[in-house]
Formats: sequence, structure tokens, C-alpha cells
Amino acid sequence: MGILTTLPNISKVNEAKLIKAGIDTPEKLRELGSREALMRVRIHADAGACLNMLYGLEGAIRGIRWHDLPNDVKKELKDFHKSL
Repeated sequence: MGILTTLPNISKVNEAKLIKAGIDTPEKLRELGSREALMRVRIHADAGACLNMLYGLEGAIRGIRWHDLPNDVKKELKDFHKSL
């Protein structure tokens, strides 16, 4: 178990994808933000990274389960994901 898996929503599988994308610390994830992190994962590790991963990344940054993200944040993230 790595340092990223200490964050909510980050499994070992997602941690491996993040590391492959050059995101290896919680600080780096916070610095980049969920949208940029997802884009890097899609380029370097998983071209099909989904909306749920984006929600999970945002929740990890905020320190909460993605289910608890405010509805307006979920809508913004969903709109961003649709634009990809």
C-alpha cells in the first residue's frame, strides 16, 4: 500500500495509474487538481478513465468519499468529462 491509497477513494489500482501518470504524492494530486490528474491518467495509463475516477480524485483532494461531493461539483465534473 502506497501513500496515495491513504486518501479516500484511491485504490491500489488507481494509485498505480496515478503513479504511471507521474502523480506520486497527495501534494502533487492536490497541486494538479482532479481534472488535470484525470487527463494525465488518460494519456499515460488508462485512455478510458471514467467519470467515477474523476469523482474519486476530486473526493480524494477534498478528503471525502466521492459520494459526498456537492451536487454542483458533481455536475461541473460531469460536464468536464463529457467534453473530453
